[in-house]
Amino acid sequence: MNTGVLGKHTIGIVGAGSIAEAIIAGLLGSKRIAPGQILVINRSNRDRLEALEWRYGVRVAPSHAVLAERSTALLLAAKPQDMAKVTDDLAGHTTAAHRILSVAAGVSIPFLERAFPGSPVVRAMPNTPCAIGEAATAYALGTRAGPDDAALAREIFGTVGHVVEVPEEHLDAVTGLSGTGPAYVFLLVEILMEGGVRAGLPPEIARDLVVQTVRGAAHLLQASGADPAELRRRVTSPNGTTAAAMQVLADRQVREAWVEAVLRATARARELREEG
Repeated sequence: MNTGVLGKHTIGIVGAGSIAEAIIAGLLGSKRIAPGQILVINRSNRDRLEALEWRYGVRVAPSHAVLAERSTALLLAAKPQDMAKVTDDLAGHTTAAHRILSVAAGVSIPFLERAFPGSPVVRAMPNTPCAIGEAATAYALGTRAGPDDAALAREIFGTVGHVVEVPEEHLDAVTGLSGTGPAYVFLLVEILMEGGVRAGLPPEIARDLVVQTVRGAAHLLQASGADPAELRRRVTSPNGTTAAAMQVLADRQVREAWVEAVLRATARARELREEG
């Protein structure tokens, strides 16, 4: 069994929320790491830790000091507002040999590098489909991170979906696009369902058709490698039904609204980072 870089590490996870659980499930599902190579700690909610221990066989660390002592890589999956306390809890217990990976939105690499002197740092932004292994994750390397750290990030986040590397200055845009992206898709599904119902379809049929249409279109886009504009042109016959629909969307400036939504989400991500 090829365990790659991942199999050489013991992963200490700070946080026990949905992203932490998704990553635990992905890591174990990859068969490249054993339950005993994962330790978890959380500032509160002991019941949640016990549930993860029972469900996945991972170990619960009694303290941040023990977590650091028994781990070679630390995955920080706490809430952004708790990160200052997390770094305080870990202060003095980490060394330059620890790999630090963070999924806390808006917590910058410079902050993490100051908190963990000498340690390589990777900052990542997965989105909510990580819960089913279909995340889009972008990661950025800190100034001390090298090829092995990039490989570790790709292997960890690759267990819950697709992974790309970007410079840190692009992570606000990643937040505005793929981080917020599931909400855009859910809204699109809501709108199309409403259109189908108003056109006369039963709600359950409208939902079924819309979900499969979104899924099929995404798979076609991925499998074909074609430009989305080209695929749209292929299904838009002159004076046909799709052309009529596209004209309404153009008249209502829907394209501009969606682009503005991404830009506003990106700006808000930047604001939250600066506020932090």
